[in-house]
Parts: sequence; C-alpha cells; structure tokens
Amino acid sequence: MKKRPISAYNKLGGFYFLPRTLDKIRLHARGELHPDHHEFLGKAYDGRLCHFLGIGYEALKARTLAGGTDEEILAWILENGRKLTDVDALIWNGFAAKRGWRDDATAGLEKTKAAEGLGHRTDLVTYFDYYEVDEGRAPR
Repeated sequence: MKKRPISAYNKLGGFYFLPRTLDKIRLHARGELHPDHHEFLGKAYDGRLCHFLGIGYEALKARTLAGGTDEEILAWILENGRKLTDVDALIWNGFAAKRGWRDDATAGLEKTKAAEGLGHRTDLVTYFDYYEVDEGRAPR
C-alpha cells in the first residue's frame, strides 16, 4: 500500500512543511509514496520551500537520500542555503499555512475539493486543511 506523507503542519527548524518534503523524498525513493504526490515532487510547496530556503530541490533530494536525520539535513540546509532568521520562519509559515485562503490559490483549492467530493466543506479553507482531511488525519 502506498503511503501519504506526514502532516504539512509538522515543523523542522521552525518551518512548516520541511519534514513533509523530506518524507516525500524518502518515500518516493523507496517506491512507497502515494501516486497523488508524484507530480508535485520538487514543485508547488516543495519548490517554493526550497526557493525560500535558498537551496535547489535536486540538491535537497540528493542530500536527503545520502542519509541522516532530519536535524542533520536541516544543518546542511542552514550551511548551504541562505541565511535564515526567526522572522523568515514566521513569513514562510504564514504563507504556507494560509495558502488557498483568500489568495491566488483559492480557485484551485475549491476545484480540488470539489473533485474529491469535499466541495461542501466550508471549513477547509487552506491547502493544509484539505491535506489533513484528504490524507486521513482528520474526519472526512
């Protein structure tokens, strides 16, 4: 059975989505990642996060697959990416956790929800909200 990645709400180094990106890289390499996630590897949130951190996705992928803990990979990111501050974490987390709520991604989120039979769910206002339900961590 193919697996869904961990929650987008998990943090590493104070950043939402970073553990999820690492999890997707590892799951995909083992052939265990649910196919719904394949087309977004290195794109969408993964790509935006890498850009924000100042590292390339392919470099992050190579480092992740070389082994080590999430904390060791975070240390590599901090050494090889751009200088990050606590304010950067606030900026990224504010963007990431609210994506789909009253922004340029709202129409896409609504279309995705409708296609998955969740169009009636007015409580799903962000992609993070949607992931929690779609991936089985919250009630459908």
